[in-house]
Amino acid sequence: MFPIARTRAIFAVAAALLFAGSATATVLRLMSMTAMSGTPMPGGWTLSATWLPLCGRTWLQTATSFVSMWATMTPAMMLPALAPMLWRERSTLTIHSGWLIILNAGGYFMVWLLAGMAVFPLGAGIASLAIRVPSIARAAPVATGFVVMAAGVLQCTSWKAKRLQSCHSVRQCHDAVSAVRVGMRFALQCASCCGNWMAVLLATGVMNREATLIVSAAIAIERVAASRGALVGIFRVTGAASMAAGFMLIAYAI
Repeated sequence: MFPIARTRAIFAVAAALLFAGSATATVLRLMSMTAMSGTPMPGGWTLSATWLPLCGRTWLQTATSFVSMWATMTPAMMLPALAPMLWRERSTLTIHSGWLIILNAGGYFMVWLLAGMAVFPLGAGIASLAIRVPSIARAAPVATGFVVMAAGVLQCTSWKAKRLQSCHSVRQCHDAVSAVRVGMRFALQCASCCGNWMAVLLATGVMNREATLIVSAAIAIERVAASRGALVGIFRVTGAASMAAGFMLIAYAI
């Protein structure tokens, strides 16, 4: 068993390295995607190359690229929620508890990976419709504004507050199977909390740098606020900002 100080150092270094690696890889992916030209669409917007097999690529290659991108960016976005939970679960570190922490994280990120695999067919289907039906393409900017506005409205509800308050503690586990299950359960709780922000990210463009940074910051800020009991003020600020942004997107599109 390691002393508390050494335990904290090991955990902090491991979490920092994972976050730095994920953030760096995400930035590089965003830069490479930005360099790729999208498809100009009716309504004055550009369809990202994320969703459709452009430049001679197959659907399988496009789906694999999206899922790998999703898996790359998830640790950077979700570690602010996951790391405190893992730290509270283990105050000391042994070889056994270290493996349980790894399995917790594995179960957590497995759920988010499956979520990315489910999101791609939906996004690809909508993109295909927008390509074929000009009226849908013209309505996309307004629809995006409504999604952003709806996310702000949901942010200000008591339902969201209750979900977030219950999303920072889990029971301790003592074997491999329960460790994976605990991680998966926490990921589902986390998804119910930040689903509105992930909807904003998908609606505004999953490879949009500004949207990725804003959504990541919003998720991190509300988790810190939840752990310190400062939910109401943060919710009002982020909710109002999202509603205002949605209104401006709709006004610009009209």
